[in-house]
Amino acid sequence: MNDNGKTCIAIRHILFEDLGCFEVPIRKAGYDIQYREAPVDNFEDAPDADLLVILGGPCSVNEGGLYPYIDQEIAIAKHRIDNALPTLGICLGAQIIAHAAGANVYAGNHGAEIGWAPISLTKEGAQSFLSPLGENGAPMFHWHGDTFDLPKNATLIASSEQYKHQIFSISNNILAFQSHPELDPAKIEYWLIGHACELSQNGVDRSQIRKDTVNYSAAFKQNSDQSIANWLKIISP
Repeated sequence: MNDNGKTCIAIRHILFEDLGCFEVPIRKAGYDIQYREAPVDNFEDAPDADLLVILGGPCSVNEGGLYPYIDQEIAIAKHRIDNALPTLGICLGAQIIAHAAGANVYAGNHGAEIGWAPISLTKEGAQSFLSPLGENGAPMFHWHGDTFDLPKNATLIASSEQYKHQIFSISNNILAFQSHPELDPAKIEYWLIGHACELSQNGVDRSQIRKDTVNYSAAFKQNSDQSIANWLKIISP
């Protein structure tokens, strides 16, 4: 436990989709990180954690009947939205936040978005704490098939060419990434193995992902680290 007594609870659905390169800035901001494994752990301390992160995974927000913990996470996200408690959602986590905020989540009509592709910051995004994501010309890492409508009262931060709703915030305390700014490029092979069937189904070139990861990882990590550090400063009491 850190001396500041602040706890970050990260709900993880699949082991290799963890906090990745976000772990260091979260720890530097004074949080003790505790993972809750969605398939086996309870979330009793998640609703009022100092910081909650809902991570990615291959299941859908609309599969609560198959994966009962999804509905629990939606309820927790709604509680945190209603009380403006610092919450970060990544991929599935962003979809859970969108659903909890009243937006529709559904299969994307432009196919799966997997691999490295640029994002464009909105005017609001370029003036926000996430402005570093627009620097150095570094693309973002993507891996999703579902998408969502923008929740009411949300601010759109960034879009990609394939999907408009990539990053949004609700006030400053609720932040959602459809994309994967947390990716640790050094662990890309875990993603390629863990999602091997999805890659084959969508005809994704693994060698291109490897090549792009080498080319973009340094600038991408710099941009992502600075952006999340900026957000952590804003939400700190």
